[in-house]
Amino acid sequence: MKTKLNLIVGAAALLWAGAGMAQEVVVKIGHVAPTSGGQAHYGKDNENGARLAVEDLNAKGVTVGGKKVKFELVAEDDAADAKQGTAVAQKLCDMKVAAVVGHLNSGVTIPASKIYSECGLPMITPSATNPKLTQNGYKNIYRILANDNALGAGLAFYASGTLGAKTAAVIDDRTGYGQPLAEIFKKTAEAKGIKIVAHEYTNDKATDFTAILTSIKSKKPDVIFYGGMDPQAGPMLRQMEQLGMSNVKFLGGDGICTTEIVKLSGGAKTIENVTCAEGGASIQKMPGGTAWKARYDAKYPGQFQVYSPYSYDATMVIADAMQRAGSTDPKVFGPEIAKSNYKGVTTQVQFDGSGELKVPAMTFIVFRDGKKSPLN
Repeated sequence: MKTKLNLIVGAAALLWAGAGMAQEVVVKIGHVAPTSGGQAHYGKDNENGARLAVEDLNAKGVTVGGKKVKFELVAEDDAADAKQGTAVAQKLCDMKVAAVVGHLNSGVTIPASKIYSECGLPMITPSATNPKLTQNGYKNIYRILANDNALGAGLAFYASGTLGAKTAAVIDDRTGYGQPLAEIFKKTAEAKGIKIVAHEYTNDKATDFTAILTSIKSKKPDVIFYGGMDPQAGPMLRQMEQLGMSNVKFLGGDGICTTEIVKLSGGAKTIENVTCAEGGASIQKMPGGTAWKARYDAKYPGQFQVYSPYSYDATMVIADAMQRAGSTDPKVFGPEIAKSNYKGVTTQVQFDGSGELKVPAMTFIVFRDGKKSPLN
């Protein structure tokens, strides 16, 4: 009789456990960034931030609509290429992930955002800063840091006010990120009375800038503004030193605000002339930045670049919207993202009607002793 009773109790326990397991819902969140090629260090950093968020959510045991949720990160590589990026976007739509954190580059994010909008997937970019992203009228498209209008204009004000620059040369890489950023700087600088003595062009695969820099050198600018990423900015700084341009200040957006640029410059002293702007508070001034980065560094030593705190917050904002909506269905929780008032690592996340942050921050960065140092 006792054995029979034990069997009944055991069977009931198994049924109960099975019922509990059946209640667990697997929710897939996509992440896309270049994890191969010259910008892989950015992409991996972004992916690390999203992955850390997923691990934290699963450790908390999040429930949505009364059901326990297990989050999974579906990480994809777009190689910083628009064609590959749109193919990945369609793949994530077909996989029916719940939402997407990404992409890294504006030139990839903008065409991908059209696909996400058409298939009804919410997308939050932690790093694409071209203002056009949120001006296309696509639904469920958000940006979790300041855009290039703020960064380009801010750097022009810095050049005029802090540096007292009278002349400037502009170089851009003709990408969806670098070109508009450079144009905004140029327009604002001219309005502030700075004379633009040259505007040169390169691309995001180039490594030799000797001809461009030699031409610029003859025009003796006080500052050079570069619209592009660090795989080009690093060699550019090294070649500036070789050409005897060590007295020229070098400005750029968040694309050059990485620890990697120090290595890419080959130890050139011109790194000390760099001032770049990031679309958010410095890690030290983020609400949860210092503690969060200590955890990040412990898990991913030596990999921090710029955007991982934003990809972390983007993932958390998506999960928060699900919890408030009581659903993991993008059609149901997607509109809740627009109503977010989430206390993140980076800031209090609230979006305006276009999907931009309501109160974006900006930080100027310099490099001292080979390390990033915030000025504000």
